[in-house]
Amino acid sequence: MTSAPVPAEARSTAPNHWVLTFVCPDKPGIVHDVSGAIVAARGNITESQQFSSLDTDRFFMRLQVQSEASREEFEAALASVADRHHMTWNLDNVGRPVRTLVLASTAAHCVNDLLFRQRAGHLPIEVPLIMANHPNLRSLADFYGVPFESRPVVDAETKAAFEKRVLEAVDEHNIELVVLARYMQIISPELCDALEGRAINIHHSFLPGFKGANPYRQAHARGVKLIGATAHFVTSDLDEGPIIEQNVVRVDHTQSPKQLVAIGQDEESRTLTQAVTWFAEKRVLLDGARTIIFK
Repeated sequence: MTSAPVPAEARSTAPNHWVLTFVCPDKPGIVHDVSGAIVAARGNITESQQFSSLDTDRFFMRLQVQSEASREEFEAALASVADRHHMTWNLDNVGRPVRTLVLASTAAHCVNDLLFRQRAGHLPIEVPLIMANHPNLRSLADFYGVPFESRPVVDAETKAAFEKRVLEAVDEHNIELVVLARYMQIISPELCDALEGRAINIHHSFLPGFKGANPYRQAHARGVKLIGATAHFVTSDLDEGPIIEQNVVRVDHTQSPKQLVAIGQDEESRTLTQAVTWFAEKRVLLDGARTIIFK
């Protein structure tokens, strides 16, 4: 026995799955009002996290909501609540890939980890372009089928040209996130300002103790017992932007400088990928010079 086809107008449509994040001055009644707006939008909350900052007297919240309402309907239901509470808010689809520009130099480990996890479906980003100041990673980009541009950065003029092209690429490809995947150049304050809140960098944990060339060899010579990595937002204060994620692993005297490099690169890769994942999932909110992470 076969079933008759269901008319198109009678078929049920899957509800939209929204992620709503907002920041506002902290006061009573915020959750009550937001919940009411979600009910008005025929929504069902599937995930909810909140935090009140005693340092800045601000309230942070992230919700995932299933609703048959359109974006326009949902935004209309939220508008009056957002105005009443002076919210900065964002509404997006859960799992939507975030358009990401990757900046690189010669090190492949972070770039490879991002592209592998993106291809495997474990990282909700879309990478339309990789830019580098060396050509070394072109074959890696070709392997993953990602367009690649390299431009040398050797002086102030070529640095300015590279950064100009970064901003052009951001506009051309509707870039939402820029990832410095071991891009070994100090970017200008102007570019930092242009990418504020949407550029993530990764560096090893030895800063500021071991700077310059061969930090792992310096660490080995000093008998370092911990190796780690820090992922943070890019600001004009070098390597001092709001921290998103940090990891550390213990080492000892039996490991050579080469082994320390391998361990450190693993930490850098997983730390950067975690930070990018949280950003793409709208789990990172800024609270002044620090971040609120809704895991």
